[in-house]
Amino acid sequence: MALLIPISELEFTFARSSGPGGQNVNKTSSKAIMRWSLQAAEWVPEDVKHRFRENFASRLTSDGVVVIHSDESRDRSTNERRCIEKLQDMLRRVWLPPKKRVATKPTYSSQRKRVEVKRQRSDVKKARRKVRDD
Repeated sequence: MALLIPISELEFTFARSSGPGGQNVNKTSSKAIMRWSLQAAEWVPEDVKHRFRENFASRLTSDGVVVIHSDESRDRSTNERRCIEKLQDMLRRVWLPPKKRVATKPTYSSQRKRVEVKRQRSDVKKARRKVRDD
């Protein structure tokens, strides 16, 4: 499922990276920091917003802004693209509602098997006990 996020909703800032790049990281700002407002995104349905808030509460600021950063590459544009991919992945995970679990009854053979295993375990433990002379 391809999610197209309007670029106008994304706000990028850049900082000095701690990632790969050797001495290059000391002079270039290649770390991308992306901010995206979940509240302002009108194209995202309310139920998806609710699931997003539940699943990614630690990624949200008190204003409801998602902050994602990437410093995996020496290249600024690659880090920008990686931030967008991370947001798309997060949205993909919450876009579809989770399936409701249907309660099922254990089969007769699985019930018998469970009781048999319990009985065998009980016999093993009984064999470990001290023998008493009465």
